[in-house]
Amino acid sequence: MFVGRTAELERLQTLWNKSVASLVTIRGRRRIGKSTLVLEFAKRSKAKFIKLEGLQPVDGVNNETQLAAFDKQLSKQTKKKRPPSTSWFDAFSALEESLPKKGRVVVLLDEISWMGKFDPGFAGELKQAWDNWFSKRENLIIFLCGSVSSWIDKKIVKSKAFLGRPSMNLVLQELPLNECVEFWGKAAKRISTRELIDVLSVTGGIPEYLENINPALSADENIKSLCFRPGALLVSEFEEIFNDTLDANLGTKRKMLYTLSERKLTATEIADELHLENNGHVSDNLNELELAGFITRDDGMNPASGKKSNLGKYRIRDNYTRFYLKYIEPKRNLIEKDAFRFLSLEQLPAWNSILGLQFENLVMSNLHLLLQKIGLDNALITSAAPYVQNKTNRQQGCQIDLLIQTAKCAYLVEMKRRNIIDESVVCEVEEKMNRLKLKKGMSLRPVLVYEGNLSKQVPADAFFSHIISVDELLGRSLS
Repeated sequence: MFVGRTAELERLQTLWNKSVASLVTIRGRRRIGKSTLVLEFAKRSKAKFIKLEGLQPVDGVNNETQLAAFDKQLSKQTKKKRPPSTSWFDAFSALEESLPKKGRVVVLLDEISWMGKFDPGFAGELKQAWDNWFSKRENLIIFLCGSVSSWIDKKIVKSKAFLGRPSMNLVLQELPLNECVEFWGKAAKRISTRELIDVLSVTGGIPEYLENINPALSADENIKSLCFRPGALLVSEFEEIFNDTLDANLGTKRKMLYTLSERKLTATEIADELHLENNGHVSDNLNELELAGFITRDDGMNPASGKKSNLGKYRIRDNYTRFYLKYIEPKRNLIEKDAFRFLSLEQLPAWNSILGLQFENLVMSNLHLLLQKIGLDNALITSAAPYVQNKTNRQQGCQIDLLIQTAKCAYLVEMKRRNIIDESVVCEVEEKMNRLKLKKGMSLRPVLVYEGNLSKQVPADAFFSHIISVDELLGRSLS
């Protein structure tokens, strides 16, 4: 099932207008659909498709086995036998000679970081092959894709050797909410918004997780099936993506994720929590976690000074990762023994509180949809991030779910997932607005994004500039 990615497919189609070959890098979290996108693009382009995938670097795998796997895959897909490659230069030469002379061709070098892991000269030989052979062909697009995004970032995207060579660097994000609904098919119309959001709060917009949704089951049963049964997909998933997308300092990075599962922290605070020296190693580890899609850094702008904060806080951006660390991992032994039993998810400790935070994270991942609903999709946004105003002798403190800023206006966004959202939300947000310090001449508008039953009094108060139901982000009718 292929859903969405319209903008990416349209961008890729423009590459066929070039008179020479194109080199494209694709990065993104594992299971995000990188390989699937390339396959779909090849199908729609009516192009010959060749996929060559690196072997997972487990015990027994080395450069020789990687080369042999490359040769075997190439021979099978091109129906041509060649002598075994003794170097990557030989392997890329064999690939170039095997390509059709006419028609469109799409080549996917998948898990390229695994492919080149055991040969320090791999990237250099790929660059030579591109410069001397591949780049001179017409109707050829080569995609470089892999689980270890930091490898592609370092070896290709930011490498001086490849400077100016990639025609496009794609970073795939989660599917937006209005496309995620498609995985429920026709049944989506009969399913409550709360059920959809509860499942999405666990899976995020990750295509492979959503493909495993059973529309005939309730949200509780789907989450149980995915997360709380022996051998369930999302029970072991974290270990796989963590080990496969990060290849150094795994212990430190894991501790960083556990620390961030509790609250948002600056790099200095993370170092202090873990008793680490706050040096380049901390920054490097955080950067690799960010490139792998686990975390993000919110660099909000101070609305009083108009200056970017030097103390950006990191948070876990991946809904599944946060849910795993908070709920699955602590009970994993019991889950694997089929001894973790409960009737309803709401019986679990702090369930509604956790789902409330997951809901906020989900909305943040769909910022572009929120901007459209506010009418800011074509506005110049200077900052959009959670914001904390610390208490001092001169000002009171406040914590804002999301503060969107333009040159002349700030939008204070409050996010609520509750069974009943009454007029107390007006008092809460009004207090935050009274405390928030803005630079002179700047307007402030409150926005409510909610999931639940909204009291009629809230819109009647005419306090909020915008009241946005999550139904609107899902693309569902409010009638």
